[in-house]
Amino acid sequence: MSPAGMHKQILVSQDDFDVGGVCEDMRARHGAALGALVTFTGLVREHNPHAGDGSEVAVLTLEHYPGMTESSIEKILDRAERRWPLLEVQVIHRVGALLPTDQIVLVAVASGHRDAAFAAAEFVMDYLKTDAVFWKKEQTQAGTHWVQSTEQDHQRAQDWAQSEGTEQLKP
Repeated sequence: MSPAGMHKQILVSQDDFDVGGVCEDMRARHGAALGALVTFTGLVREHNPHAGDGSEVAVLTLEHYPGMTESSIEKILDRAERRWPLLEVQVIHRVGALLPTDQIVLVAVASGHRDAAFAAAEFVMDYLKTDAVFWKKEQTQAGTHWVQSTEQDHQRAQDWAQSEGTEQLKP
């Protein structure tokens, strides 16, 4: 890790993103220090049986509060940085009206160690589901409704919180 700490990048945008381009940039930035690069790309599902009404999703609209949303994501990345030896974490999250199969979110984690990269990517994604400031509205055949985090989402975040400090990989 550099003396200045982990490189963080947060982008909230209506624009789609290029996963390959993000990976290439991270590889170029970290060179031989990079031992693992883990990415997670979330997509709009055509059905949302857990958080929605179970009907076919026509449109998922994501809203955010500029500044507040980025700040909430930065807090998640700060927690990941304290927990694992990371070189970089990028989060790109789309807002606006999205259709099934559209990309919603990218979490990209670079580390010298695969265990840290995998765990941090999962940690960041789990907390994005519960702590990031977004509002999601689904339009389905049954109507339009706001989508809340599921009990499973909250349980995963709670599991991370309970293990805080017990699996630190930092030297």
